[in-house]
This record gives sequence, C-alpha cells and structure tokens, in this order.
Amino acid sequence: MSATRTVTSLLDGRPVDDAPGGTLTIPNPAHLDEMVAEAKLGDAGTFLEACRRAKKAQPGWAAIPAPVRGRAIQHLGRLVEENFEALSQLITREIGKPIRESRGEVQEVVDTCNFFLGEGRRLHGQTVPSEMPDKQLFTFRMPVGAAAVVTAGNFPVAVPSWYIVPALVCGNTIVWKPAEYTAATAEAFAQLILHAGIPTGVFQLVLAEGPQTFEGIERALDEEVLDKVGFTGSSEVGRRIGEICGRHLQSPCLELGGKNPLVVMPDADCDLAVEGALFSGFGTAGQRCTSLGTAIVHRDVHDDFIARFSKAVTDAPIGDPSQDVLYGPMISARFCERFERWLELIRPHHTVFGSDGIGRITSANPRTGFVGDPDAGLYYHPVIVDGVTIDDELYRTETFGPIVGVASFDTFDQAIELANAHGYGLSSSIYTNDPLSVFHFRDRISAGMVSVNNSTSGAEAHLPFGGNGRSGNGSRQSGLWVLDQFTRWQAMNWDYSGHLQKAQMDTRELEADPTFRLVTDG
Repeated sequence: MSATRTVTSLLDGRPVDDAPGGTLTIPNPAHLDEMVAEAKLGDAGTFLEACRRAKKAQPGWAAIPAPVRGRAIQHLGRLVEENFEALSQLITREIGKPIRESRGEVQEVVDTCNFFLGEGRRLHGQTVPSEMPDKQLFTFRMPVGAAAVVTAGNFPVAVPSWYIVPALVCGNTIVWKPAEYTAATAEAFAQLILHAGIPTGVFQLVLAEGPQTFEGIERALDEEVLDKVGFTGSSEVGRRIGEICGRHLQSPCLELGGKNPLVVMPDADCDLAVEGALFSGFGTAGQRCTSLGTAIVHRDVHDDFIARFSKAVTDAPIGDPSQDVLYGPMISARFCERFERWLELIRPHHTVFGSDGIGRITSANPRTGFVGDPDAGLYYHPVIVDGVTIDDELYRTETFGPIVGVASFDTFDQAIELANAHGYGLSSSIYTNDPLSVFHFRDRISAGMVSVNNSTSGAEAHLPFGGNGRSGNGSRQSGLWVLDQFTRWQAMNWDYSGHLQKAQMDTRELEADPTFRLVTDG
C-alpha cells in the first residue's frame, strides 16, 4: 500500500502551507481503506493571488520567442514520457480508471505536446494585399493574457493539457484549478510542468472547491487580473461562468456535458455497433462527457441489437481497475449519490438489462464475475434501459455513470429528432454502410463531433474537440482550432508611399465598358 501524500496549491512553484479552504482526504475509490492524498485547499483569496502573479508574469513570458516557448512544451512531453507509468498508476489509484485507460490518457498528453511543440514555429499570421500601392497589410496572433483553466476530474491530465499546452505556447500564463478530488494527480502533473523550463510565475496551481473558485474568478475579473477562463464541467456551472465572463466582455472557453447519441441503421454491422456502444457507454464507468447517452436503433434490428448488447454488458469484466476490466469504481463518493438519483428515472415502461442487479455492487447485491472485492470500493452495476422515449426525463438528462438508454425509430427523421431534441451537442455516432446515411446524418446532427462506425468517445490531439447548445458555446480544444481561444488577432497596415492614402476614397478605379455586347451571326 502506497503512503498518503500531502498536496497543496503551488504559487510561483512553492507550496502554500496554510489551508484556508480546509483539508480534503482523498481515498482510492477502488479500495476505500487506502488514502491516496490529503489536500490542503485554498480559497477565493488563494485563487485571486494566483491570478495576480500570473498577470504580472505574463508580459515576460510573451516576450520569450514563440519557438523557445515551444521548446518548453517539448521538455514537458519528454518529462511525461519519462514518468509515464508513475503518472498512469497514480491516476488509477486516485480515480479508479482502469490502468489501460489511464495509460491512454497519459499518452494523450504526450501527443498534445508533440503536436503543439511545433506551433511555436507556426503561429501563423497573414500578409494580405492592400487596395493601395506602396502599402502592406499584416495580421498577428497575440496572447490573451492570464488564463484560468478549471477542469473536471474524469480526465485529470489529458483535458487540462488541451488548455494548458497551447495557452503556454501562445504566450499566456496559467492558473490551473483542477478537480479537488484529483489533487494528487494534479500536483504530480504540475510538478512536471514546473520542471519543463517554464519561468517562475508563468504557471500557478490552485486546489480549491467549486464555490471558492467561482468567487475567486469573480474577484479576479473585477480586479482585471484575469483575461480568459477555460472550463470543462457541467452545463449548469458553465452557464454561470459564461454569465460572469460576459459581464466583463470576455468569452470563456466552455466544454460542457453531453447526451451523446449512437444511431444504429438497419444496414449496420450489429456486432461492431455493440462493441462501440459497450466502450462508449461503460468505459470509465460512463463518467465521460462523451459517454453514450442513448443508442437509437432502427426497429428492424432493435431486438438483435439489444440481445447482443445485453450479453456483451452482462459478460464484461467489471471491478479492480488494476486488472483487465471494462470499468472500475465511480470516481468519487460525490458521484454515487447523484447516480442513484438518476437510477430513479427508470420508469415502468422501461426494460432493464445488463447485470444481476441495479445500484451499488456489494456482496449483498452481487454481480456475477466481478473482479476483486466488491465491498472494497464504489462499484456500480451497469444498466441498459430499453424503451426510452423522447418524453422521458432519462432521455433529456445527462447521466454521469454506467447507464445507457436505448430508443427505437422507424424513419431517419425520427432518428435525427431523437439525436438532437435533448439540446446537447457534443459527440455523436452513426453505424451504417450507406454513404448517404452518413452525409445526411453529418449534415443534420447538432453535435460538434461525429463518428462513423466508431464510438462516441475518443479524441485525437490534432482534431477539434467541443460541442454546441447545452454542450458548450462553440469553442474548441485541441488542434489548430484551440489557438483561437488563447490568441487575439491584431491587424497592422504599413504605408510606405510617403503620403496619406485614404482607404475606400483614394482607391484606383479601373474603367470598364458595361455597354459592350457580343455580336453573333444569325
């Protein structure tokens, strides 16, 4: 059993010894008798002070040439690689993610660094022609300033890297507020960042609970020491952050929840669709923003799909995340109570498949084939709810846990309505071998991300990630598209004619003859 570590906020790279926000003991959710960390939490004042320091350090960081900033990101990527297994194991201990998934998450950080280290040499502006002679027009990307990044705990290093890495390359400074229940992983990742050659003050880590963070954001905005907010979390909290940022004429980067549809057309490879539904519905115990919400299955293949899907879920190994399992425990006890309330959305017209029981897996409420000791951690039965309709509360509600709804459709229009009507627009999937179905789906789905014959979950470092509607405000993480979140365009015109040229007034006109007509025979 590993020793319990004490972790705290890091201001200018130094631990903050006091705990004005109290202390939080973080158990291993797979083995509740094992304490992973004790976190000393900051408060709104800690957050404000971090923003002040980041704001002060930003001009100096922006003055460092962008290729050199990219070199720091290269160092970070190599440090993550050198600490790959230790970081992966810590993620599994702290949030119960199966070790294979944890390793995939750490690889995502490496991939993100590999992509963005070169952007320091490619922060392209444009040179465009002027309508005047002896004049040139230019555009430049300029850093936003001091950025606060507030992230959830289901992907405690991958998602933060989507914000932190490009923001640093662009010349911004960072105040990172991770989920407080992933404090040990956050502190470990912060140490890697701080040892990547980034100057003092450029990166700050604040451990704090949600209400204190929100107050800190308000105070930092009022004091004008915060220029950008990036947030990954619930739609409800994202809406509040959008409101407070809007009052300060700022546009936050919001990556929010999802109720992600997976449409199974009558020509689909049913086994492939089941494989995708199994991973996207129950990987990470359904605790992803891209987790499958509702499988929308054509009535002609519904019975075959539900039989195969039910068998796949029933047979899947669940339990100790250090073993080869589909999923392990819930991330934290705070999610268990909410998940049990969502289970209450199951109605008499629904049919439940997938396990021996519903609710928490224990020796008194067992699951056949469970891997490990069910009483040791926060394990929950997987639940397939068949017969979901567009009027069900379960259809409209994002359920952060191992539960998947199944709905039926007869026409493509009905499938599209079921895929969109809940108002979320993050991720989506369609299983079909018909190109027409693919392109009609892509054209009409509200989601920001579309998969074809693949699961709703899965992101690559060079592709834009984000959603619309209740899933976000149109901002994107990852790839070149995230640069628009952490830079502002600056336009410059340079007139070397030696006299004042007035645009739209002194522009040369070329005379045309609009009366000319061709003469044709006959």
